[in-house]
Amino acid sequence: MARQARVGAETAIDVRAAAAEGIATLLFVFLGAGTVVVSGMLDNGALGSARLVAIALAHGLGILIGVASIAKISGGHLNPAVTVAAFLTGKLGLRRAGTYIAAQFIGAVVGALLIKWVAPGSVEGTLGSHAVGAGVGVGPALLAEIVGTFALVWVVFAVAIDPKGLNNIAPIAVGLTIVLIHLFLVPLTGAGVNPARSFGPALVSWTWGSHWVYWIGPLIGGSAAGLLYEWVFMNRGGIGER
Repeated sequence: MARQARVGAETAIDVRAAAAEGIATLLFVFLGAGTVVVSGMLDNGALGSARLVAIALAHGLGILIGVASIAKISGGHLNPAVTVAAFLTGKLGLRRAGTYIAAQFIGAVVGALLIKWVAPGSVEGTLGSHAVGAGVGVGPALLAEIVGTFALVWVVFAVAIDPKGLNNIAPIAVGLTIVLIHLFLVPLTGAGVNPARSFGPALVSWTWGSHWVYWIGPLIGGSAAGLLYEWVFMNRGGIGER
């Protein structure tokens, strides 16, 4: 009976954590990809400097409030690349990692559906789906996604997962990292760095051009960052300590 009660309690915790991931990812996609759509209404679809800044800020602030709101419930991943890195470094078990990823994808799809229902049909377009920029080869796009996601997951591990990191500022640090990544990568790849964020709008709008870039790149970059930080920097062996 005691074992059954413990398993039941653990399952309830997993469900709550997964639900938090799903809701936060839903809101992130709705606000981030939604800003891509509505800013296109204002600029007739052109990507000028002002629209680029708006998109970057929307995604950065969306991640900031998402992480801050559920960090104490699930850790505030909102991104399968972060979850996979946490799993590979032993920070998350297989069952919880699987439920997180499933919830993130479901939340992203629902977020994209909400954009479709809210935005005028004449401007919804591809619902903020990611696409490789004009004149950008698939190879450079893949490399950009790898490096961009590496930067994101590196910061997540340094400030949120590392017990000695500056955990209190983790949402701000991660949000600002997303802003910087978007300022650089949006003209090149749309700044995927999150397979769930890429998948939701792509599925709802059925836009799949070079979509594999937005899975392979983030998973490689995020996993590399998590493993490198874990192996080299997480166990510092007293370096820099008194």
